[in-house]
Amino acid sequence: MAAIYQAVCRRASSLSCRLHSTYVRKMRYLNELKEDDSLCRQAQTSGTFYLFHNLSPFLQKVGKKYLVPQLSAAEMKRILEKFKETEQRIEKSVLIGCSDEHVPHFALDLGALEKSAIESELKGSFTDLRKALFVVDGKDSPLLASAQSLLRWHDSHQYCGKTGQPTQKNVAGSKRVCHASGITYYPQMSPVVITLVSDGSRCLLARQPSFPRGMYTALSGFCDVGENVEEAVRREVAEEVGLEVESLWYSASQHWPFPSSCLMIACHALVRAQQAEISMNSLELEEARWFGLEETVEGLKREPRSSKQDDGSFLPWFPPKHAIAHQLIFEWVKQQTSQPA
Repeated sequence: MAAIYQAVCRRASSLSCRLHSTYVRKMRYLNELKEDDSLCRQAQTSGTFYLFHNLSPFLQKVGKKYLVPQLSAAEMKRILEKFKETEQRIEKSVLIGCSDEHVPHFALDLGALEKSAIESELKGSFTDLRKALFVVDGKDSPLLASAQSLLRWHDSHQYCGKTGQPTQKNVAGSKRVCHASGITYYPQMSPVVITLVSDGSRCLLARQPSFPRGMYTALSGFCDVGENVEEAVRREVAEEVGLEVESLWYSASQHWPFPSSCLMIACHALVRAQQAEISMNSLELEEARWFGLEETVEGLKREPRSSKQDDGSFLPWFPPKHAIAHQLIFEWVKQQTSQPA
């Protein structure tokens, strides 16, 4: 029996290694591409490319769906030749991932070329990322967000902060180096807490003047230097709506490219129902109010285009499904509906 048990354990261990080896190999291959310029340059000749124009991703509409096309290296070469660009333009691309089969994915911004001509040639359109995230498939949105953030970072870090000399991008785009000072710069994200506040039976949602009309979301704000997540949540809730958090718990995290590359740290926070009177900070918010369960459920179902009423006013609607704010609101609804009567 012992021998049989050991054999079963070995087979299970072997299966586990095989199940995880694809991911491990993929991550190690990506790391090699980041560290080896020659290997990454070679990968550019067999990889696929996501196109941007002044940080707006290229989409194609097929029926009612919006797709994010991947151009082959050969197609990319053809496009560059057609618009009288040298293949050196490829050097400006950034590595954003690879498939399980080790086909590398790159993002390239063609902002120097005529936008309408590219759109006509490829039969699609460059779309503002905020709008694109509402219409593309959920699996594509994180890739577009990270690609735009990386392209933007390179555009804004072309000079060394210490010497003022130009910095040099490595082929993968995972860093920039100032050869005058020897300083290496790496892309960074700013931590942001996003918090859904509840008093037990209602959730608090707010909007800023810059939001699309009718859109409400959870409270959010950048972490201050020296703060932990819990301190940032309590401070933001106190500053924005004048409430004191009694307890809080972590939900999930998500990269978000607005206003720049951010790490959204999502939390739920509970305040006392007896002390739930909102005192809104009008310098940051246009409106903040409590939503009951029924109104919240309806808001989750509602799309932006269906929120406008005949009198010109807008019914409340919430961020798209792949946004972490949507996840927080959905989790709250699920928690409310699963409570025993």
